[in-house]
Amino acid sequence: MIVPDTKDWTWVLRAPCPECGFDAAIVAPAEVSALLRASADAWREVLAEEDVRVRPRPDRWSPLEYACHVRDVCQLYDERLVLMLTEDEPGYPNWDQDAAAIEARYDQQNPADVAAGLSAAADTLAARFDGVSGARWDRGGFRSDGAHFTVATFAQYFIHDLVHHLNDVTGAPADRI
Repeated sequence: MIVPDTKDWTWVLRAPCPECGFDAAIVAPAEVSALLRASADAWREVLAEEDVRVRPRPDRWSPLEYACHVRDVCQLYDERLVLMLTEDEPGYPNWDQDAAAIEARYDQQNPADVAAGLSAAADTLAARFDGVSGARWDRGGFRSDGAHFTVATFAQYFIHDLVHHLNDVTGAPADRI
């Protein structure tokens, strides 16, 4: 088993995640949009449940907070994907997910609004991934910490994040999306 090195994101593309079991390495980048849409459907189900504001532990977000994060990640990745497709080797601005959660008051948002926003953001990003073909999968970009992605590895890394967070909330195996 490969143990993740938090400074090296590429472990996500080399082996199944030791926490959620998802194997991003076997996902063809062109399949990401379908997985993204399925994930959005699963999040709608999660947000329809009772007690979505309750944190299971003090150190773990509630289902609502995770859903807000996933919605915002979809929006952020769409912005980054546009940069990668329109600029040569762009750098992405830093994003502090913990600050975003506090500033946007994830814990106070309306679950129905979050479900709608997550679905819309997922649809937008999925459509953008659907438009990628050929050599465009090889276009690159850099995260603020210097990590380099191609559109293909960006897609695989992204979908692992969404599947992982759904697993954080539901405990369902990664292959259940």
